[in-house]
Amino acid sequence: MLTITPDIEVLARFGRALADPIRCRLLLALREAPAHPSDLADRLGISRTRLSNHLACLRDCGLVVAVPVGRRARYELADERLGHALDDLRTAVVAVETDRTTCTDAADKDCC
Repeated sequence: MLTITPDIEVLARFGRALADPIRCRLLLALREAPAHPSDLADRLGISRTRLSNHLACLRDCGLVVAVPVGRRARYELADERLGHALDDLRTAVVAVETDRTTCTDAADKDCC
């Protein structure tokens, strides 16, 4: 049982980051390799302004860091374990998704 406040805050920050599909795509892109914002915006098909807002959120959550490279900044996951955590979450969600018996209210609530 999680009772230590820092643990709960860390999970809440991670949840906040994953609550937006663009931030999820951004984290998955950075899981593959560090990248510059302009490249990330092109890859995700969003404006640089919008990308900047999402990167700021992920920085504030402590999930990504900006690494100076000359006059530019390259973004990467703050810790390589985050990439493993993203992989674990994806596989866990897929496993639960294929086993509809885990949520008995799925048909009534259209939730799972």
